Amino acid sequence: MNRWLLTFNAGSSSIKLGVFRLDGERASKIGHGQLDLHLSPLRLRLEIEGKASAMAIDADPAASMDKVLEQVLHQLEVGHEQGALCAVGHRVVHGGLHLARSVRLDERIEQELESLAPLAPLHQPQNLRLIRAIARLRPGLPQTASFDTAFHATQDALARRFALPRKLHDEGVLRYGFHGISYRYIASELRRRQLPEAHGNVVVAHLGNGASLCGIQNGRSVDASTGFSTLEGVPMGTRCGALDAGVLLYLLQQGMTPAALEDLLYHQSGLLGVSGVSADVRTLQQSTEPSAREALELFALRCAGEAARLATTLGGMDALVFTAGIGEHDARMRAAICARLDWLGVQLDESANAQHLECISHQASRVRVLVIPTNEEQVIADDAARLIHGSPA
Repeated sequence: MNRWLLTFNAGSSSIKLGVFRLDGERASKIGHGQLDLHLSPLRLRLEIEGKASAMAIDADPAASMDKVLEQVLHQLEVGHEQGALCAVGHRVVHGGLHLARSVRLDERIEQELESLAPLAPLHQPQNLRLIRAIARLRPGLPQTASFDTAFHATQDALARRFALPRKLHDEGVLRYGFHGISYRYIASELRRRQLPEAHGNVVVAHLGNGASLCGIQNGRSVDASTGFSTLEGVPMGTRCGALDAGVLLYLLQQGMTPAALEDLLYHQSGLLGVSGVSADVRTLQQSTEPSAREALELFALRCAGEAARLATTLGGMDALVFTAGIGEHDARMRAAICARLDWLGVQLDESANAQHLECISHQASRVRVLVIPTNEEQVIADDAARLIHGSPA
């Protein structure tokens, strides 16, 4: 009988699925799927071994995630005849101070993840809903977690420290960094492709609806744009990015409640807030509204600024890598960011950039500019396969 595992990469409004066949500790991807939680009725889109399908899910995810996943698992196990499900691997956004590597889940770890929910309110509760629904539907089935924060545990204390009283730092108020699963994949891809930059100073720009940058030195995270929460760093689809703390004090003093402030910062800000048009860069690129252009220019300005700051931490920049939805597919945004880094020696080859080639820098560029697709699901699956066989992830 076939052995397979499933991965969940849960966002605030969608759940991405990865379907992998297991051969010992080797996980080979055979399919993927997505649940868009904003659709009503809910629909599951799958593509398994080149065969695409879509089905309605007769359940409300807000009311019962168990009923949603029961139908998803039935479709995979019976409709696609996958065989024996051996494990489920999850992307979990926040691992806190103590979870610095991927783990097999148990009740104690779930409780620790729940305590971290205020630091990632868009994602952590969704992660836990999926974990607990699977536990109820398939008691005893191994589940694993790969953490967005874990890759950044290699950063030294200086890079992670805020200029706050030491007592707060010791209690865990520090820079954690996010999108670490994606950065871990890119670091491994640089090695796999035997690129010289794998052992150098690399700035990786993970640019999607959630966006951040990371400085990687010899394959290890040294610094990142994101910090204590997923709000820090560059503007994102609906999140504000770096913000003067005085703004928060001002809004609270003006009578805004903490709940309203949270909604403002996580759901109403970023590209959506500046443009008043959309959180989606594709829509903004097509818009004729001046505010849409301003949002795009602000995004490019802040991304370039973070790249330059990370180059300072690294002591130089040998390569700039673009990844994730915007980074992989938006040539205009890549060009806008690189134009602001000309003083660092970044020069694009316009034709290569337009064709989305792997190397898009001009031969005269002092910094290599690369486009490498990320694959978070493969990292999660590899971790799960090793953990259920008792090997360290």
